[in-house]
Amino acid sequence: MAAEQAEQALVEQWRDILALHARTQCALDRALHGHGLCASDFEVLDVLAGCRTAARGGSSYRVQEISERVHLSQSALSRLIARLEKEGLVERCMCPEDRRGVRVVLTPKGRARHAEVLPVQRAVLARMLDDD
Repeated sequence: MAAEQAEQALVEQWRDILALHARTQCALDRALHGHGLCASDFEVLDVLAGCRTAARGGSSYRVQEISERVHLSQSALSRLIARLEKEGLVERCMCPEDRRGVRVVLTPKGRARHAEVLPVQRAVLARMLDDD
């Protein structure tokens, strides 16, 4: 009986985490929509904005490195990057250390959009994740 209760409590805790994630993701999408972004778009921009690797005058990550940080499939991330590139927010370039690889660089327009939207995203996180 105690083992079943402990297991049920664990399942309920997991479901609470999933529900909080879903609510937060929806709140982020709503808040960022007015800036032409969704939560996943912002996550990619945020990862690139925090990168300190010098490449072509800016910071870059390999696509595989981004996928490890934003929790999207490789194909979903590729489509997202293509859309951000079409909007002029990122640029793809060849990876000098591995010609098969692709690096993604935040453009000046992308850096400006990130800076504009960063306070919005952080405010949503503070509101949704506040324990009070």
